[in-house]
Amino acid sequence: MEDQATPAGAGDGRLVLAATPIGNPGDASVRLREHLAGADVVAAEDTRRLHRLCAALGVTTGGRVLSYHEHNEASRTPVLVEEVAAGSTVLLVTDAGMPSVSDPGYRLVRACADAGLLVTALPGPSAALTALALSGLPSDRFAFEGFPPRRPGQRERALAALAAEERTLLFFESPHRTAATLAAMAAAFGPERPAAVCRELTKTYEEVVRAPLGELAGWAAGREVRGEVCLVVAGARPGEQALGEAELVAQVVARVEDGERLKDAVREVAQRHGTASRELYDAASAARRAARG
Repeated sequence: MEDQATPAGAGDGRLVLAATPIGNPGDASVRLREHLAGADVVAAEDTRRLHRLCAALGVTTGGRVLSYHEHNEASRTPVLVEEVAAGSTVLLVTDAGMPSVSDPGYRLVRACADAGLLVTALPGPSAALTALALSGLPSDRFAFEGFPPRRPGQRERALAALAAEERTLLFFESPHRTAATLAAMAAAFGPERPAAVCRELTKTYEEVVRAPLGELAGWAAGREVRGEVCLVVAGARPGEQALGEAELVAQVVARVEDGERLKDAVREVAQRHGTASRELYDAASAARRAARG
């Protein structure tokens, strides 16, 4: 059992996970300002964005600034662990929100914890929780799913596995994939499932659009979605009926377009949703012929 309530001694080093503003610099906490100025080492996902944040806050970093991102975290983690072990305060910041939540940080937290070093946090802004609160959807039970897979077939499979999840679902998505993801969600969860698109939270052009998934897919398809995007989807109702044939066919077609054989795609979707393979195969084949003209 891990217990860090009693660090070895006063003055020992520590890793501090710092939440940074998700848009508006005014959301920076007093403690974040103090630690940016006073930490021995500041590890930043993007050092340029860190310097812009410090300029906006009127803060000068007093310690050494190092980059720490997905491409160098494996090699840089031991360096930062050594800094903490030697008595330094290492402040970890990402581009927005809390480190390790769809951002670098987990590997470093795990390494420090395994080494018996103190890890603490400066809580603050969270895009996922802000979107959940603004969505108007149930917030008593929820599941954060991060970014959906990029490839259509993988995305379809991941969403299909969540179709019966009764908790509210939270996703991050890039703006140029938002329309495709909403269409895939409408196919996987049903077009009437309530949802919300939350973009540019806390920024000048903040927008929250609440509607059923089918309507949101149409809304996104007809415009250029911009900015940071969070998608919030209502959970399945207890005993919610299985998807109709059109939604199941859409899942099969997406998997085939991603390189899977039609026979294999039909078998997987049919088994997952408890439907007959032959009828689904015939319907998917007809849909593909119609699409080819």
